[in-house]
Amino acid sequence: MTRNRKTALILLAAAVLLSIAAIALQPSRKTDGGRDVEIREDCLSINAFLSNDMSSIEDAEELDSYIEKFMKRWEIKGSSLAVIKDGHLIYSKGYGWADEENGVRMSPGNIFRIASLSKLITATAVMQLCERKVLSLDDKVFGPDGILDCPQFRTFGDRRMKDITVDQLLRHQAGFTMHRGDPLFTTREIIIWEKLDTVPDMDRVIEYVLGERLGYTPGTGFCYSNVGYLILTKVIEVCSGMDYEEYCQENILRPAGCFDMHMAHNLYEERYSNEVRYYETHDATPVPAFDNSGDTLWRRYGGSNIEGLLGAGGWVASPSEFARFVASIDGDPVIPDVLSASSVRKMTENQVRPIGWVRAGNGRDWLRTGTLAGTSAVAKKEANGCIWMFVTNTSSWKGSRFTRYIDRMYRTASAKVHTWPKQDLFSIM
Repeated sequence: MTRNRKTALILLAAAVLLSIAAIALQPSRKTDGGRDVEIREDCLSINAFLSNDMSSIEDAEELDSYIEKFMKRWEIKGSSLAVIKDGHLIYSKGYGWADEENGVRMSPGNIFRIASLSKLITATAVMQLCERKVLSLDDKVFGPDGILDCPQFRTFGDRRMKDITVDQLLRHQAGFTMHRGDPLFTTREIIIWEKLDTVPDMDRVIEYVLGERLGYTPGTGFCYSNVGYLILTKVIEVCSGMDYEEYCQENILRPAGCFDMHMAHNLYEERYSNEVRYYETHDATPVPAFDNSGDTLWRRYGGSNIEGLLGAGGWVASPSEFARFVASIDGDPVIPDVLSASSVRKMTENQVRPIGWVRAGNGRDWLRTGTLAGTSAVAKKEANGCIWMFVTNTSSWKGSRFTRYIDRMYRTASAKVHTWPKQDLFSIM
């Protein structure tokens, strides 16, 4: 059997299987503010149907070869790529190892910690609540007139805290700096400094931050702030009356067709059934456990409190589902958006300080990156409409700068993606 015929049969079988699933799992619809929103219940994720064979096409051999060389050069155990074009998932493939110790090869259905790509989900939730008139971007967050005017948030180390707005948190302009380190990655130190007996939860971390001084007057500067998006996590819970994860899943992700995105856990033993194993650089060394227990652990598994990142960096997802989510907030009508056109414009019109994105703007690529110990991720909506996501399960000594190399690699490796013949494309979206 020729390779092209084998590929065609695989794609035909996949299409039949997915058609049956689509019939069996018909979506229901409900109205939200005059817009027709699709709500699917008890649906299977596309992760359950994807396989590497679906993307084993001759036109992709050069792309695959380039990615494999890139992984070898940077000592990456495993990675995964998804590409959406014209509303279709045209490519979804895993490379290398999902779990080398257990002999599990990478599949496009594997999920990863996506680090700060999570901020795009959080920003979308905030914009949706604005559409529903539950809050406004200009609303104050703290103080007597603030959204979080709660007893535990009424002591301030800097009176300017009461001037912080939702918009400033979204754009990293709220005045928070990291002069004592990032509060989301200094859990052990906060336990020591604050003389705590337990790991600080979200409220306790926010309370600690409010007792510190701001680095600048809100709205007058910029400093990338994970804690700002942790505060937005709390804002979403207070304004919606729901748990953050539950709100995002029910109101954003499931309507977008994403059913296998969840909050990450700290340890390997707590991983999801289709979640990858994470790796660090070959010269990495264990660090003190985040909970101040006295244990020494790998940073990727217990050295940092991944569960404490929440809306700042706590989600796990596959590239295919996350790319689908991006396609649901991009303003392109081919795949219906979960936000209004005005909200999408609001998030992306500011080229210097977009909302949720690292870079955006009319006529430009929209970029979102994320890095954790064991994870480097890049998601992009290109100016030509193509959406892609690439993620690894291995750290690089380049740290957060490694995402630039991923972006550069894909731009070179994907030079011929837009010329692939139509018969080689497949759609499950």
